Amino acid sequence: MLQQYHRIQVAIDGSAEAELAFQKAVEIAKRNQAELMLVHVIDTRAFQNVSSFDSAMVEEVSETAKKTMAEYVTTAQENGLEQVKFFIEYGSPKTILGREFPKREQVDLILIGATGLNAVERILLGSVTEFVTRNASCDVLVVRTDLNNRPMVTPKK
Repeated sequence: MLQQYHRIQVAIDGSAEAELAFQKAVEIAKRNQAELMLVHVIDTRAFQNVSSFDSAMVEEVSETAKKTMAEYVTTAQENGLEQVKFFIEYGSPKTILGREFPKREQVDLILIGATGLNAVERILLGSVTEFVTRNASCDVLVVRTDLNNRPMVTPKK
């Protein structure tokens, strides 16, 4: 029996890990003739710490996200994918990516980049990737390698 996916979600956050997840998601969507949904979450909790909350700041972040996501859609289409669209969501990345969006859009596969947090950051903040893998009601592919299955090389600091 061959597993067929129909609605694939990929988390886009601007990181190198998310880029790898996007590349693999395009290939998987093409093989499955599936719809690819690119999801970017603007973490509204980050704006709560700004003393003079400015709605123009949220609009600016949203416009930048829209432009970036449109570029991803174009790239996916140039690589032969027909069914691709993007979503910009507002709130907690963990709950949106792991629970709310997959349920609302009937996602059957989530691709997400491996976490870039170190052990202390994971304890204090928690990893979005970890939350998604624990809480999603569909299959989750945590991407750690490029299209040739070579581990991502991170520069030494």
